[in-house]
Order: sequence, then C-alpha cells, then structure tokens
Amino acid sequence: MIDLSALTASDLDVLDSEVRQARLTLMRYPTLYMANPAGAATLAMMDAGVIGYIDTPAQGNLRPGNVRWCADNGAFSDAFVETKWWRFLVANAHAAATCLFAVAPDVVGDAVATEARSTPWLPKIRALGYPVAYVAQDGLENLTVPWDDFDALFIGGSTDWKLGPAARDLVAQAKARGKWVHMGRVNSRKRYRYAQSIGCDSVDGTFLTFGANMNLPKLLTWVIDAPTADDLDLLDREAA
Repeated sequence: MIDLSALTASDLDVLDSEVRQARLTLMRYPTLYMANPAGAATLAMMDAGVIGYIDTPAQGNLRPGNVRWCADNGAFSDAFVETKWWRFLVANAHAAATCLFAVAPDVVGDAVATEARSTPWLPKIRALGYPVAYVAQDGLENLTVPWDDFDALFIGGSTDWKLGPAARDLVAQAKARGKWVHMGRVNSRKRYRYAQSIGCDSVDGTFLTFGANMNLPKLLTWVIDAPTADDLDLLDREAA
C-alpha cells in the first residue's frame, strides 16, 4: 500500500495525472451503443456494426441478419406478457448464436422481486442457445448474486442506484468474472462516457427513437470520437 503521507505535492500531482490517464484509457474501451431500428440511416449504421440492434417481443420489425443484436424482454412496460416474450425467444432461437444476450424478465427497481421472477428462466433461456442476461436492480448488492447462472449483467435500476457505488461495484465484479456488462437507459453523452468509464461493454437507450435524423449524428460523435479530458472533468463535477 502506498503511504500517501510520505508523498510530496509534486508526487501527488504525478499520481493524480496517472490516475486520470488510466481512467481516460478505460473510457476508450469500445462500448457498443444499442438501439431500436429508427430509419434507414440508423439501420445502415447497424449494418456496418457501428450501432447494435435491440429486438423485443413487441417490436415487429424484420431484423437484418448481420447485425449485432440483443433480445430485450420489454418487462419495463405494463404491456409485458410472459408467454408472448417466451414465444419471441423460441421463434428467434435459430439466431441465438449471434445474439449478444437475451434478457431474463425483471422487476424495475426491485432486486428481490427480480430474483424471484428471473431465476426460473435463466436455465431455460440458456437451453435455447442464448447467452442470458440478468438485470441488476436496486438492492442487488444485499443479495447473493447467481453469477454462475448467467452470462451478462444488465445494469438497470433507478437512476440514482445505477449511477451509484453499488452498481459500479457490481460491474467490477462482473468484469472480474469475465461477464459481458450492459447498461440500460443511456441517452446522453455524459452517461455514455460514464458507462465507458466503469467498463460497460454495451449500453442502450431511446435517444434515436425520437428524432433519429437529428440525433444520429450526435450519437455517432459519442461512439466514434475518442473521449477527452473534458469528458472526465464533466463526470468528476457530476460526482462532486
């Protein structure tokens, strides 16, 4: 352990600079932005592999065959019907090997209820050939996480929880176990950079759902441009 009391002001400046550089390096981790199909330009970016494709039971679009995709459950909506969701997974099981993950049913903001709802489905989803995602909700840090039963950790939960230390620690645990990590509801550059900075492999949001023609060029600057020290400063100000 470093004895910080023995370091000079100059040493601390060097250490702080190295820590900031390490954080910027982590933010350059290639985090895939995933979205619902919204117009020809968005589909072209999905076809090129720049953006990922989210499929859901209610979507109804014909998914192109060569996109990077995930199967969401739609459980955040009151319209969620478990049998319809399962039929959707079964119908798409022929493409399970190309799916990044299929999300098990969850309960928004409630880790205990999510555990009860998800656990029976985890082996069934895997049996169809999908990598299965378990949704982290508020309070998961107080439970025993069934790490061996899923392949991807999906960071859900309330905004305060998902951006807080408990979710950040769960991301670190997942990455140490070789799990894919995804964060939901990422609709700004700042949140995208935050997800990058803690090591998320992918994120999703509705940023393109409303006004794709205007928002696609903005989103492409998040996923293509290298993060800067200004991005890091913004995250630090937000956390202060």
